[in-house]
Amino acid sequence: MARVFSRLLICKKKQPHKFNKRKSFIIKEVFNQIKKSTFFAAVLLSTVFLFSNCTKDSAGISASLNYSLSGSASGSQARPSSSNSNGSGNFTGTYNAATKVMNYTTTWTNLTGAPINGGLYTGATGQIGTSVSLWTLGSGLSTSGSFSTTTTLNADQEAQLMAGKLYYVLGTAANASGEIRGQISASVQ
Repeated sequence: MARVFSRLLICKKKQPHKFNKRKSFIIKEVFNQIKKSTFFAAVLLSTVFLFSNCTKDSAGISASLNYSLSGSASGSQARPSSSNSNGSGNFTGTYNAATKVMNYTTTWTNLTGAPINGGLYTGATGQIGTSVSLWTLGSGLSTSGSFSTTTTLNADQEAQLMAGKLYYVLGTAANASGEIRGQISASVQ
């Protein structure tokens, strides 16, 4: 900007008759630059505003909410169905939408033997799904007991949880693919 004004002063001293034409041209150029800068600033602010409004809240998932998790398991829900009609389980826990971490405990009773495997899966009721998290249950378990752990979900798994399409399974030696199964539901705390 300083260079433009210094040229303008030189032009005024050397060629006064061209000064007015040059002055008009420079003023127009300055105003054009201001208009371009203003337009750019308006576009930039609009873009920032537009993208700052895209949040989980607009997708139906609140990043600041905690959810209570629950689910009842039975042999009739397992796929394929379990031969144990007396086995049952319960799933309780919480889900923090900001950290995407599930903290939970599953309990079981009346299994045909100690659970040898378990985990979380995505899938609708009655459908065989895909693994989210396989549990390392440890040793010393019996036909009744409990297991607690945490799992971090990705965005797709979170969406499945919110849609009621996340389930848990416990398998035994007699029913390795799943003796009991239960869908998990999430409700706002």
